Amino acid sequence: MRTGIFAGCATLCLLTMITARAQQPITEPPTPLTQPAIAFDSMGQRAVEATLRTAVLNGAPDTPVTDARIILRNVSQQFYNYVSGHATFYDASGVRCGDGLFKTEAFAPNEAVEVDTPGVHITCAVASWRVVATDLLPRALPSGSGAASMSNGTSNGPPVNLVISIDGEEHPIQLGKPLVLNVGDRRRAIVVRGAP
Repeated sequence: MRTGIFAGCATLCLLTMITARAQQPITEPPTPLTQPAIAFDSMGQRAVEATLRTAVLNGAPDTPVTDARIILRNVSQQFYNYVSGHATFYDASGVRCGDGLFKTEAFAPNEAVEVDTPGVHITCAVASWRVVATDLLPRALPSGSGAASMSNGTSNGPPVNLVISIDGEEHPIQLGKPLVLNVGDRRRAIVVRGAP
């Protein structure tokens, strides 16, 4: 009896640890300055590889480094219309001492682009860094998805619930169907559809 209870508790604990491990978010670990930093997409696949173009990143609280140049390479097979994220810098003891944003547009697979990090304020001698892609907007969405059907103005996929709020008053919208509103003394018809 006790052996069965013990085995059941041990199995439950093991399954709980496996489930908790599977739910851990994807995190990009800091890497040394001389190595490329990798940013992952939401599926855990490599999306962007970054290398530092700025060679010296020795800041101090009274003389911070205010710009760092980064070379981004699209290491995925996806064409991105827009990519943005942030680069984070750490001192030798692993304390964050700077963080800057980056962005680029029209980013093809295996393409490299040099970007800067506006707003960065590095206050230490940097020993490691990491990049995180916060926005990876692909050129085309998979066919059959609600967003893809919205992009071409049809409703082949599942219905998309859209609402437009005008001065706090909400009006439901159907793609391709007119919404008639009174604007001043005139009636206006608004039609929402995807761009060709």
